[in-house]
This record gives sequence, structure tokens and C-alpha cells, in this order.
Amino acid sequence: MSESSVSGVQEMSVAAAFAGMRSVSPVTFRAGCPECRGSFELAAGALRLAIGATSRTTFYSFTCPDCGSSVRKPAGERIVELLTGGGVRTLRLHSAL
Repeated sequence: MSESSVSGVQEMSVAAAFAGMRSVSPVTFRAGCPECRGSFELAAGALRLAIGATSRTTFYSFTCPDCGSSVRKPAGERIVELLTGGGVRTLRLHSAL
């Protein structure tokens, strides 16, 4: 690393900045199935988020790993924030005119 023209500030390469980082654990979400009452964790790739024009048309869905049922649950503002931040694929629904 070399001293820059600003006193006390050092330049650093990108490789040096990330050299000590380890891989990040994949994000998982706790979920439950209303059919079989199973409780489990799902990776972001196992969930889908649909954002509609209203709270009634905004939901997330997944397939239960225990019984295979298709599950659809409402997603409020906080759930949308958590799912999108965790990398869940999102579909924006457009209302018909």
C-alpha cells in the first residue's frame, strides 16, 4: 500500500480490500405449510414474490418440501422488504385497465 497525497490516507487495491473476506452464507427464510403444518427453512431460490397494485394482490409463494403443496401467503411491506433484500425473485403484477 502506498501513501496518497492526503496525509494518513492509504490507497488500496480491490484485491487487497477483499483479501480477508470469506464467502457469505446463503440467505434462508423460515416458512410453514398450512396443509401439513410442516415448519422448515427455504433458500431464496425456492420462494417467489409477486408485487401487485394493492396489499391484497401482493404475496409470496413456494412449494412445501414436506408434502408438495403449493403455498401462497400474503406479503406485507416488511415481508416484501425482507424477501427482496434476501434475493428472492420478484414479479411485478400489473392491473388490467
